[in-house]
Amino acid sequence: MSVTTPAPAQAGPSDVDTRDGVPVGRAGAWSILIAGIIGLVSSATLLIEKIETLKNPDYVPTCSINPVLACGSVINTPQASIFGPPNPTFGIVAFTVVIVTGVLAIAKVPLPRWYWVGLTVGTGLGVVFVHWLVYSSLYDIGALCPYCMVVWSVTIPLFAVVAPIALRPLAGNPVAGALYNWRWPLVTLWFTTIALLILVRFWDYWSTLI
Repeated sequence: MSVTTPAPAQAGPSDVDTRDGVPVGRAGAWSILIAGIIGLVSSATLLIEKIETLKNPDYVPTCSINPVLACGSVINTPQASIFGPPNPTFGIVAFTVVIVTGVLAIAKVPLPRWYWVGLTVGTGLGVVFVHWLVYSSLYDIGALCPYCMVVWSVTIPLFAVVAPIALRPLAGNPVAGALYNWRWPLVTLWFTTIALLILVRFWDYWSTLI
C-alpha cells in the first residue's frame, strides 16, 4: 500500500513568507540593510551641509562641484524643506527604520506581513517624492544635488526588494508575476531614463566639457 506525499507548495515571487515565519532571504536582507546605510549616510551628510549653510551664509557645501552639480543651489530652495523641516530630516528617520529592518532580516527575525505592507507603502511614497524632486531639480531649480541623487538611486531598488515581500499573496496574479519578473529591468530603465533627462536638460553645460 503506497502513501502519496503531498506536493510542496510552489514558491511565490518572493523569498519570504511571514505567515509561516520564514525570514527574508540573505540577498534581500543584505540589500535592505545596504540601501538603508547608504540612504542614512547621504541624508545625514546633506543635513549637516544644510546646518553649515544656516550657520554661515558664505559656506560652500562639499557637494557643490560645478554649476550643475551644486548642492548649494538646491538645499536653500523651498523644495528642500517642502514639509517644513529640511527634507533630509525625514530621510534620516526613514532610513533608520530601513536599517533596523535589514538587521532583523539578516538575523532571521520574522516580521509580520502588516509590517512589510507598511514598509512598502512608505517606500512607495518615497518613490513618488523622489520623482517630484527629480522634476523640481531638473526643471524648476536647474541644478542637481549629488547627495540627493544618491538617495534617489537607493529608493527605487529598495522598493523593488521590499514590495514583493509584502505582496506575496498576489503571487498567482499574472500582472503581479510579470511585474516581479521584470522588476530589475524596470529599475534599469528608470536609471537610464533619469540619466538621459539629465543629459538633455544640461546638455549646454556638458557640451562645454567635451
